[in-house]
Amino acid sequence: MEAPPLERRLVAILAADVAGYSRLMGIDEEGTLATLSDFRLITDALIARHRGRICGTAGDSILAAFGSALAAVQCAIDIQTELATANEVLDEDRRMQFRIGVNVGDVMVKEGDIFGDGVNIAARLEGLAQPGGICISRGIHDHVAKKLPYHFEDLGEQSVKNIAQPIRVFRIIRDRPKLEQASGHSGAQESELPANEPTALDDIPSLTEGAPATSAPDAQSVEIEFWDSIKTSVRAQEYEAYLEQYPEGSFVALARARLEAIAEDSIRDPQDREIELAFWDSVRESANPALIEAYLEKYPKGEFSTLAEIRLREVTQESGPVG
Repeated sequence: MEAPPLERRLVAILAADVAGYSRLMGIDEEGTLATLSDFRLITDALIARHRGRICGTAGDSILAAFGSALAAVQCAIDIQTELATANEVLDEDRRMQFRIGVNVGDVMVKEGDIFGDGVNIAARLEGLAQPGGICISRGIHDHVAKKLPYHFEDLGEQSVKNIAQPIRVFRIIRDRPKLEQASGHSGAQESELPANEPTALDDIPSLTEGAPATSAPDAQSVEIEFWDSIKTSVRAQEYEAYLEQYPEGSFVALARARLEAIAEDSIRDPQDREIELAFWDSVRESANPALIEAYLEKYPKGEFSTLAEIRLREVTQESGPVG
């Protein structure tokens, strides 16, 4: 039988896990599992209420996809609020707190599971959150910042494991509501959604479908977030997905150039490619134009030559003409 085809979707991703789960299991395995089971009833019901779909659970972790960035964040807030109430009846050293990360990104879908950098970034955001807290990406922040009655703390660019580029992180501060929040624009509207059974992932709409004309800045932020998640990838399907989603996007020329480089690279000696990749990794963040020029001189048609030329222009504009 043929393997089911991979589908690409743009979704909001919620990743959650229990802070200090190993410690809790060490204290009382049976009690911890019973608490986790009770808490999962809460989280799963809230995900369904906000029309999300659970895409994976492993041990103490939860992965869910939503067709709306606002729905994903409001679900995260409701989870933390209801779990805080549930914790009040537990002894302090047995309380179970979740950390939650929310990202918007392009994902690969296979048999209901989701994969890709968008998922990985959501997991890294979750790891940056405090117990009982929520961290979100820049793309999510741009979608929801004006629609929720909360403050957001900008944690800046964060370098995280297995993600090539730093990610911009924001923390939701739930104990300081915006008193000036205009009526009719709060995330409370999202929690009025009727409780539904979890939808199939195919039923989750794209975040860009049906968006009003006034949401153009948000759409651009989503595109930038998408491009940032793939721009250092060496997988052709990542760039093909971008071109399909944004045929007239801001990074079309770069995406096509990367596809051409990858196609040429398929017949290269793998060792040569590793050498070039190591060279590029050593200079791509450099502010020294001579180092970038050295890469271009050695690899004038290299895999990263287009990116190197762009980086060289950025550097020379910042430091003045190269002598």
